[in-house]
Amino acid sequence: MIDTALFYVFALMTLGGGILCITRRNAVHAAIWLIASLMGVAGLFLLQRAEFLFAVQIVLYIGGIMVLFLFVIMLINLDTAAAERQYSGQWKLALGAVVLAGGEIAWVMARGLPGLGAAAAVQDGGEGGSDGNVERLADLLFSEYLLPFEIVSILLLAAIVGSVFLARRRTS
Repeated sequence: MIDTALFYVFALMTLGGGILCITRRNAVHAAIWLIASLMGVAGLFLLQRAEFLFAVQIVLYIGGIMVLFLFVIMLINLDTAAAERQYSGQWKLALGAVVLAGGEIAWVMARGLPGLGAAAAVQDGGEGGSDGNVERLADLLFSEYLLPFEIVSILLLAAIVGSVFLARRRTS
């Protein structure tokens, strides 16, 4: 019973946050609603007993990507962006694309293509569930892919320091 209630709460967070994200005119408010939506997705992962994906969702997407989004939002000149024309008037083309995509989704759901089925389940690692998969991922990440992992972390650190430097220089 509690799982069902939590599912609806997290689903509402995800959908409501997504809708409010795309309907807000203020870019910072849209980013905050995107964070709320991502929190709902993290909660759904937790309900499915995917603790690793829950942690990755929180740390990587909410903690990392959204911070970079907010840095970019702070660096761009929002006054000139708001003054520019937002839509190019191609509503007929957009409506056609939406109808086409909806038709494709309806066709796939009605037909049930076998190639789109779920992959075979991963073997459980014993009583701990799929902990063996996380251990294998960690072994690969910190042995074979350690150098690319460290290079990416240094690049992200340089991007953060550079954006802070540029923002600070612009205000001075």
